[in-house]
Amino acid sequence: MEETKKKVMLSGIQPSGDLHLGNYLGAIKNWGARADEFDCYYFMADMHTITVRQVPADLRRRTLTQLAQYIACGLDPEKNTLFIQSHVPAHAELGWVLNCYTMFGELSRMTQFKDKSAKHADNINGGLFTYPALMAADILLYQPDYVPVGNDQKQHVELTRNVAQRFNNIYGDVFKIPEPYIPKTGARIMSLNDPTSKMSKSIPEGCVFLMEKPEDIQRKFKRAITDSDTEHCVRFDPENKPGVSNLMNIYSAVTGKTMAEIESEFDGKGYGVFKPAVGEAVIECLRPIREETERILKDKAYLESIYKAGDEKAAYVAGKTLRKVYKKVGFVAR
Repeated sequence: MEETKKKVMLSGIQPSGDLHLGNYLGAIKNWGARADEFDCYYFMADMHTITVRQVPADLRRRTLTQLAQYIACGLDPEKNTLFIQSHVPAHAELGWVLNCYTMFGELSRMTQFKDKSAKHADNINGGLFTYPALMAADILLYQPDYVPVGNDQKQHVELTRNVAQRFNNIYGDVFKIPEPYIPKTGARIMSLNDPTSKMSKSIPEGCVFLMEKPEDIQRKFKRAITDSDTEHCVRFDPENKPGVSNLMNIYSAVTGKTMAEIESEFDGKGYGVFKPAVGEAVIECLRPIREETERILKDKAYLESIYKAGDEKAAYVAGKTLRKVYKKVGFVAR
């Protein structure tokens, strides 16, 4: 009975590229600890990735690698429901229903649609426009209390809440209205070659990937943008020294040291000593994750057993919500 009393939390990441240091330090690192407090669902959002053209073999590889990385990063499959979005048909089914309760004007105001349309002008497809309705379905199927989001996803949770309230106003109390969950901890990691932008897989040179070779990680840190000032001291000053401050943020997140401790450790040593030290700390932080991911990926039977068990539990929970919705809108029971 204890399990049912926990509040529900849900999150998904698209396997559209390899997971990176920003994903880990900003989000995934903190997910594992939540399993004791919440009933957690984490999925590979593979259906969302195809709004942009994918190489099929790459998408399959990245989906399974991401699942292995979730486990290697501390998401215990016994305590968290880990599943693949496309394996639970209720996502697509509720996505269509919610399309019919989401207004054209709401979808056209979504900033991510505008951004992606600009980046992929030769492929502005219907899915790119309506995917927030699928995202609302992803969330509402599991009746979560909380959805962990960064600032760039708040708009999607707001739309989900609006659609759920609209549906509830027509048909009664069908969906729980989820709250955005802004994590108290979790470093905001910026790009190594542009400390004014978030670390992103779309700019590989400024991004450190979880599966990257140690020598490549070290090379990126040695080339990382510091600052153009003349003092070359390691001091936390995000406004005037964004590059150094970003590296300090990263060093703090992987070592647990405070900014004052870091300033003291590198007092008088300059960037030539500091940057390789950050690189080495990151390498040691990611080494066990990379090695465990590689081990898990070799055990195909284990990995399959994890996602099949997760798919089954997710489908059971999602199916209950979908049946309720289908009955409300007037579909004949199967």
